Amino acid sequence: MAGMSLRNRPALYVAALACVLAACPAKNEPPSPRGPVQPRTGTITLTIIGTNDLHGAVDRLPILAGYVANVRARRAADGGELLLIDAGDMFQGTLASNLTEGAAVVAAYNHIGYDAAAIGNHEFDFGPEGPASTAISPTDDPRGALRARAKEATFPFLMANVLDRDTGKRPMWDNVTGSLMIEKGPVIVGLIGVTTEATPFATMPANFLGLEMSKPAMAIAAEAADLRERGAQVVVVAAHVGSKCKELTDPNDLSSCDREEELFEMVEALPAGAVDVIVAGHTHAAMAHRVNDIAVIESYANGRAFGRVDLRINPSGVVTGVTIAQPRDLCPLGDGGEPVPAETCAPGEYEGAPVRVSAEVTSLIAPAGVKARDLEQKPLGIELAAEVKASYGEESALGNLFTDLMLASVNGADVALTNGGGLRADLPPGPLTYGSLYRAMPFDNLFAVVTLNGKHLRKMVSNNLYGGGAFLSWGGMTVKATCKGGQLEVVMKDRAGKVIEDEQTLTLLTSDFLATAGAIGRLKLPDGSIEITDVIIRDAMADALTRMGGKSGGKPGEKPGGKLVPSKFHDPAKPRVDFPKPRPVKCGP
Repeated sequence: MAGMSLRNRPALYVAALACVLAACPAKNEPPSPRGPVQPRTGTITLTIIGTNDLHGAVDRLPILAGYVANVRARRAADGGELLLIDAGDMFQGTLASNLTEGAAVVAAYNHIGYDAAAIGNHEFDFGPEGPASTAISPTDDPRGALRARAKEATFPFLMANVLDRDTGKRPMWDNVTGSLMIEKGPVIVGLIGVTTEATPFATMPANFLGLEMSKPAMAIAAEAADLRERGAQVVVVAAHVGSKCKELTDPNDLSSCDREEELFEMVEALPAGAVDVIVAGHTHAAMAHRVNDIAVIESYANGRAFGRVDLRINPSGVVTGVTIAQPRDLCPLGDGGEPVPAETCAPGEYEGAPVRVSAEVTSLIAPAGVKARDLEQKPLGIELAAEVKASYGEESALGNLFTDLMLASVNGADVALTNGGGLRADLPPGPLTYGSLYRAMPFDNLFAVVTLNGKHLRKMVSNNLYGGGAFLSWGGMTVKATCKGGQLEVVMKDRAGKVIEDEQTLTLLTSDFLATAGAIGRLKLPDGSIEITDVIIRDAMADALTRMGGKSGGKPGEKPGGKLVPSKFHDPAKPRVDFPKPRPVKCGP
């Protein structure tokens, strides 16, 4: 492995900050606007606010707190109630959150007053408490960081369909349950939490060892029946399971929704009347719909928006009316349709009163922000001539750039592989900072070195083209795929333009995640084919970029003065993977 500086994981981890976990001194909050409180008699309104896929965007939480305060004040004034739920993937994604392994998020959620949160697949990413992302010694708990966050929370974590493989029952973790009942004024509400069936392979597989999944619908049906029998009048599910709909104006119009997504399969398997509301997540998309008479909301990702359902409930506990709102953006959108930064956000009014950014939540997250700021602003010595775009399902400049940087980090490797699911943000034009690189690749994945043959690469390429999901980006080779005789014929060439033969032995660079799950995991390579290193891919790429910035050019994508030109990494007219579009490819009946 010449050329790779093997080293322990860098000291990016900061122990859970005492000021983040405890109650830091904070400015007094301005009083929430509210009218005279009405007696709680007759029909009431139960407002359900749902969030999902925050992914550590703690800078959005002081703004969210202002919206929640306004709704809480309005419901208090009219004798109603507020239920605040999160559908999972709360922690992983930003330096401010990752450096505290999600502690900053929990501290903010505690103050805002969440009632419950589902555990999403990325809640398992941090592994044991401390700097290691997976267990190193037999005493390490691969779910240590997640369990620590659950202990700190003043609200329960919900996980109904993750089971202990040995017992077939839910793990006995502090403050983690499958379901529970709470009272919201005169209304008894049952809460259930589930996560996607893809969880074992949509996190670090090593952190899921010893656990297994049951189908979300089976878990929900069983929990809902028990809750109803015990007196629950309303059942709400926090599901890290979602879909995506293009049109949000008519809750009854499902024509623009992707019915192939997991949420529709889950809902269609539920008994009629089992569930009233689902707060969904995982797909980073939007829903505000009625599916099989269940109100379903999902509100994008990264703290952009929240969803809302208002239930009218009569004195007998019967739901007499349901109003489903479109996702509410916390901040106005910019010219490109993206949320403006939190620091320039002017949220305006909600529920007839100005939205006040919470000074207390701002104070709670401040220590995490301070720790992250120096790393965020660290220059990498390279300038981007234009934005480097990411794509989940198509070839992209960012995917190709990352694979090239992987190859630049390790001498002797033939091919590099990453996937669209690991590309989380575009790189902005101008001087590149570590923070921008981190947002684009927030996962602490380690380099994996895989020994395989050309036929294995061919199989991965074919499977990815025949299938959907995340696009596989390749460095060190090009692909020409054509339909012949009803089959997909794949020809791969190396950097010298030579055809890669089926029995040719190659060294592939990828992440520990992809090496142990997904495309490579399905190959069933011989024992000893995969070597997991101790080098974080993102940091090795940062080093490669810094070295590149000190050169005068000569490498693909470089200009004199350390500039990268995105078009050099992806030209739609000359893609690295040329195939009969669209994907999934169909070569015959």
